[in-house]
Amino acid sequence: MKKRYLLGGLLSVAAAGLLSAAAPSDAVLKKVRQYRQRHEHELLTEYLQLLVVPSVAADSAGLRRTATTIADMMRKRGIANVQMLRAKTAGVPPAVYGEVKVPGATRTLVFYAHYDGQPVNPAQWATGLSPFKPTLASGSLASGGQLLPMPQAGTPLNPEWRLYARGSSDDKAGVMTIISGYQALAQSGVKPTVNLKFFFEGEEERGSPHLAELLSQHRDVLKSDLWIICDGPVHQSGRKQVVFGARGDVNLGITVYGPKRPLHSGHYGNWAPNPAMTLAQLLGSMKDSTGRVRVAGFYDDVVPLTATEQEALRRVPNIDDDIRKELGFARADGQGKSLVELINQPSLNINGMRSANVGPQAANVIPTMAEAVLDLRLVLGNDYQRQIEKVVRHIERQGFFVTRADPTDAERAQHPRIAKVTPETGYNAQRTPMDLPVARSVINAVQSTVTQPVVLLPTSGGSLPLYVFKQELGVTTLTVPVANYDNNQHAENENIRLGNLWEGIETMAAVMTMK
Repeated sequence: MKKRYLLGGLLSVAAAGLLSAAAPSDAVLKKVRQYRQRHEHELLTEYLQLLVVPSVAADSAGLRRTATTIADMMRKRGIANVQMLRAKTAGVPPAVYGEVKVPGATRTLVFYAHYDGQPVNPAQWATGLSPFKPTLASGSLASGGQLLPMPQAGTPLNPEWRLYARGSSDDKAGVMTIISGYQALAQSGVKPTVNLKFFFEGEEERGSPHLAELLSQHRDVLKSDLWIICDGPVHQSGRKQVVFGARGDVNLGITVYGPKRPLHSGHYGNWAPNPAMTLAQLLGSMKDSTGRVRVAGFYDDVVPLTATEQEALRRVPNIDDDIRKELGFARADGQGKSLVELINQPSLNINGMRSANVGPQAANVIPTMAEAVLDLRLVLGNDYQRQIEKVVRHIERQGFFVTRADPTDAERAQHPRIAKVTPETGYNAQRTPMDLPVARSVINAVQSTVTQPVVLLPTSGGSLPLYVFKQELGVTTLTVPVANYDNNQHAENENIRLGNLWEGIETMAAVMTMK
């Protein structure tokens, strides 16, 4: 079955000649699968112990505990030289590092995941769930799944069960599948075909502001031939995928101002400017009704996809209508373009808006200010600082005085429209060529674990600091995600499908034994 897929060109871009290297042997994969099946309860118990440790950016103590827990898990598996790679800047969460040297191996792979997670609001999680109290369910709660007690040892674990917790998919699942993939090999007496290094970052969800510093400082330790990035979901069709690039990302805060104190909307409405309305009008000017960004020059720098990359997109399963129906909206943005086409364009998203109160706390007031956070996703050719400046110029063209600090009384008196812009540190997009020989080995390794053709994607919709790895180390990166696509990453009710966790272990072991 596998051979027919490979030779028939059903694997995306196989027609471009990307598949020629030999895959790991069936005997190796059988041993890995048997080990995982025999130890599922042990692996699940250990994963629960990792998930209970809080690991959001604002909790430095929790991040330290998480890093220490991961280091202990690595030592337990026989990974050597486990240590914390620290930045010169004080207070930066360390990267957890370890290595396995394989006699006779001529190549070195670094496996990357991150252990920090997005902020949480426990009140937004479903009844019975708590972000750092892992909870099992019979399936997706959004599709009728029911909460379950943790199973006793020996109880069969249904691969469709979901484990709910912050970080369960993004990205402690990456950490767990990587180190457990090696564990399955070591305990089965299988030697990797490459030297292994492990690098688990603690700042990815903050935009990796100190990653360049870490990589530069530990350049010699991190010498390698390829980085395997384990983050993000498999394709929406459920197929495994290999992703060759990632968008860049930068956030931008915007604050607009009204009166210096809240005003009664009856006494002062129609006269005092309302910053909530002003902000809504400003944000509305940035996109048209189809979702296309109206900021001048926003798309000008984009590097076009190559012929191979365009062919890859044509071979990606198109299930847009199914996803749209599942998510409950009638018409997608993008003027009829597919999802995979649109993630290869830069985007401007409103992450959130705030001004006064709504619901039971709503009052008849004209608020003093209104705030929004924009998320600018970048593709190859965009520079994040240049993209910010395009947005700033757009704001100025709407008649705003732009400042980087709260306005002074003199500025308030002089300028009828004021916007404070607060950009964060970001990074650019990166895309690995799809015809590299090492890519063939990785594709074959992932394909060897499944019968359905693996999806090859030029760029992921999400962002990863791949640009920083290329800039600082000059290395090639390929992303091999494991989480289910409906995992609610970055939101409430984050979850991992157990089957994806188990399949991820096999995927990582296959890459570690690729030819």
